[in-house]
Amino acid sequence: MEQILLELAAIKEEMLTLLNEVKDENALKNFREVYLSKKSKLASLSRYFKDLNNDEKAIFGEKINQARQEIDRAYKNKHDELFFASYNKRLLKEKIDLSLPGVNYQVGRINPLRKVEDEILNIFVNMGYEVYEGPDIESDYYNFERMNIPSDHPAREMQDSFYFNPSLLLKTHTSPAQARMMDAKKGEAFKVVCPGKCYRRDDDDATHSHQFMQIEGLVVGHNISLADLKGTLETFLKAVFGEKREIRLRGSYFPFTEPSVEVDISCAHCLGKGCSLCKNSGYIEILGAGMVHPNVLMMSGYDPKEYSGFAFGVGIDRVAMLKYGISDIRDIYQNDLRLFSNFYKER
Repeated sequence: MEQILLELAAIKEEMLTLLNEVKDENALKNFREVYLSKKSKLASLSRYFKDLNNDEKAIFGEKINQARQEIDRAYKNKHDELFFASYNKRLLKEKIDLSLPGVNYQVGRINPLRKVEDEILNIFVNMGYEVYEGPDIESDYYNFERMNIPSDHPAREMQDSFYFNPSLLLKTHTSPAQARMMDAKKGEAFKVVCPGKCYRRDDDDATHSHQFMQIEGLVVGHNISLADLKGTLETFLKAVFGEKREIRLRGSYFPFTEPSVEVDISCAHCLGKGCSLCKNSGYIEILGAGMVHPNVLMMSGYDPKEYSGFAFGVGIDRVAMLKYGISDIRDIYQNDLRLFSNFYKER
C-alpha cells in the first residue's frame, strides 16, 4: 500500500511540474490530452484497486481524488493565466488610438423613385383611395385580355413583352391590378391606386428603361364622368408640382379606356408660355388616362349601364425626372449619393 501511495505522489509531482512549465495554450491543450485523459498515468493507478482490501481501497480512493482535484485546480489556474495573458496582449495590439481623426460617413438618401412614390400614394390615400399592388409575374389573361386586348389585337405590338411561356409574362403595365381589384370588389364602387414595376423589351437610353415604375389609378361607381377625372388629376398634379401648374387633356387611344386622353402639365420653366424645354408648346406630357371601357367593366361583372369609371397611369420615373430636373433616367438607378444630393436641392 505504501509503495502505491509513493507512486501516486510521484505522478502528481511530475504532472504539477510539467504543468508549471507550460508556456502557451497549445502546450496546455497537449498536456490535457496526455495527462488528463482516461489513459494517463494517474488514471492507470486504478489497476491497484483489485489487490486492496476495503479499508485500503477507501484510503487509496481518497488520495487519488485529492491528487486529481489538486491537478485540476492547477490546470484551471494555468488556463486562466494563459488566457488573460493572451487577451491582454491582444488588447495592447488592437487598442484604439483616440488621437486619430474620425471617419466622416456619408448619410444615405431615399431614392427619388421611392420618395415620389410615397408622395403620390399619400396624396391619393388622403383622397380616400385604397392601395393595392399586383404581382410582377402576371398572366396573359390579366395583362392583356382583361384590358380589352385580345390575342389578335394590334395594341399588343405597342408593348414588346418578356414572356416566360405563352400564358405568363412580366407585367407590361400596372393595369392588370385594375381587373384583379374589380374581381375582388364584386360589383361594388371603389377607388384604388396600384403602384408597381413594369417591364418591356426596350433599349435603355436617357428617357427609356426596360424596367420602370408606374402608379395606376382606378375609380368605379355611379355617374363617374370625364369631369371627375380632370378634377382628380388637377388636384393630384398641383399637389405634386405646385398650385401654379395647369393641365390640359388631349384625345388619344388606349384599348382599355374610351374616351382616352393624354394629360399634359404646364412647363415649370416657362409656366405655359413656351420655351426650348417644352419645345415651345408650353406643356409637357405627363400621363395617360380615360374612362374605363365598357368591355373592361363587363368582363369584371359591372353593368356599364349602371356603373362607369375612370383610370389613369402615371410613370413614377417620369414624375421624378420632371420634379427633380433629372435629364437621364439611368441616373435614378445608379444609387450614386453625389447625384442624389443634387436631386434633393430646394426647387
